[in-house]
Amino acid sequence: MGLTANAQEEKQRDSVTVRDFIPRGIRVGADVVSLIRSRYDDSFTGWEMNAELEVHRYFLAFEMGNWQLDLTSDDSDYANRGTYFRIGADVNFTPRNPQGNILFLGARYGRSIFSESLTTMVMDPVWGDQEVQYNTDDASGRWFEVTGGLRVRLWKVVWLGYTARFKFGLGTKGTGEMEPHDVPGYGTNDKDSTWGFSYLVMIKIPLRK
Repeated sequence: MGLTANAQEEKQRDSVTVRDFIPRGIRVGADVVSLIRSRYDDSFTGWEMNAELEVHRYFLAFEMGNWQLDLTSDDSDYANRGTYFRIGADVNFTPRNPQGNILFLGARYGRSIFSESLTTMVMDPVWGDQEVQYNTDDASGRWFEVTGGLRVRLWKVVWLGYTARFKFGLGTKGTGEMEPHDVPGYGTNDKDSTWGFSYLVMIKIPLRK
């Protein structure tokens, strides 16, 4: 009888009902890495907000941010201004964790709209040094990400977590004569792929028990 009862309880836990796909809650938060970088990196100012809707063992994710970069050297000045968003989903591989902690893998689609300007000196054998300026307005970029990470309940509705990102497949449009140096949300445009990392402080808003 004991074995039968345990088997029935196990079967009930494994069964999936329509109610399981009613959203349980939503986590909203901010990326601490962007805020710290804005504080200590004079060339960068930015922020990123995150939201995750919990549906069964899946999490529908939406992320958006703002990115400003200013680089100065002896003979050039570069500026980048833009916003970006990512949308995607994660799968929780520890749905039975007693504390509700989450270990996940997922994917994202990212897109950004930005402008760039570059002022630099060009050597001319006839006219001498000439200052040249390049400007790009309303450029756009898109890319894909494979994500993985962790979410841990710190206290009641307060959560901490991180997301590691493998970014690839970058494409840009509307860049004009200047090849983009930096794409907000992605990074520098000098590699076919790159890595990113977010450390999050989040609040969970329950939608049902």
